[in-house]
Amino acid sequence: MSSRDISKVFIIGGTGAQGIPVIKSLVEDKKYSCLVLTRYTNSPRAQSLLKLQNVELLEGTFTDESVLRKGCRKCGLAFVNIDGFNTGEKAEVYWAIRSYEIALEEGISFFVYGNLDYGLKKSGFDSRFRTGHYDGKGRVGEWILFQNRDNSKKMKAALFTTGPYIEMAISSLTLMTPTIEDGIVTWRVPLGDGAVNHVSLDDCGPYVRWLFDNQERANGMDLEVSIAPITYTELAAAFEKVTGHKAQYLDTSLEEYFSTGAMGRAASIPAGYNADPKDPATMTINQNFSGFWNMWKHRILDRDYKLLDEIHPTRIRSAEEFFRREDANGRARGEGSLWDRVQPQNLKPILKLAEDGRKGKL
Repeated sequence: MSSRDISKVFIIGGTGAQGIPVIKSLVEDKKYSCLVLTRYTNSPRAQSLLKLQNVELLEGTFTDESVLRKGCRKCGLAFVNIDGFNTGEKAEVYWAIRSYEIALEEGISFFVYGNLDYGLKKSGFDSRFRTGHYDGKGRVGEWILFQNRDNSKKMKAALFTTGPYIEMAISSLTLMTPTIEDGIVTWRVPLGDGAVNHVSLDDCGPYVRWLFDNQERANGMDLEVSIAPITYTELAAAFEKVTGHKAQYLDTSLEEYFSTGAMGRAASIPAGYNADPKDPATMTINQNFSGFWNMWKHRILDRDYKLLDEIHPTRIRSAEEFFRREDANGRARGEGSLWDRVQPQNLKPILKLAEDGRKGKL
């Protein structure tokens, strides 16, 4: 007799910044349960997930086919969001494809892939916009939708395409961590007059829940989400309006950003910390995130906000709305105001790789 639970979701990437709110949204009313793959079942993030109802852990790694098969055989659904900063671009492409193939073979009925924009293609294949951790996922996403044309009778599939979390703009050890300069909250990033399609982590759960609740409509869909195209002039103005404390955006060059700026000390190391630094295909942080900032500076990515309003009517729609929620939530948790939380001594990491210190095996 099969032990498969058709309403159980096999989760890869569940202990990451995006995975946690996704899992919370899936299990909040007990319609779904989750089996979460994690390398370290005793980690604080994994243990916090066990406090939720209908969550189990499976110890192992997505680079082990026997583990992928074990997870798929217990579940009817899958959400796969591979950490490209762990694997590097090349390994992510391979294991994301294998995760789809194994899910199809093992009887998963609906497969959601955590995706990012294929920026290189959307730029017309202009290498100024090449961003390894985006393009790696984007290539796989296109491949999944292509396979889905022939395979959807056996396993439906959808993409969940996100972007930089807006929480990164008020967290430590990110690409856009703020500083305090002469008492002014300051973002120094190479954005020019561009805008970032920031995503709120709080909205990720409802979007993914919608995909699982509406599998027929979602089948073959690339659900590209965002709050709005946010300029950093708007970001600073919103912070100042909400907190009453001065804030500013100072445009900087890529050269300055990768020499004396936020990413200066890490510019020459591999973007994927398990990637082979001797492999010519391995991008450095400088190479990878030069393309990243160029995508936003030149506004080559877009979203269908009318569709997002339909799918998630209560979604966050502006930087000001996000900051107001964060200020209120932080005060309710006893962490102080948003102004208090962006002080250097109070900034906390939001990304799992920041907590892990770019450590951990595949």
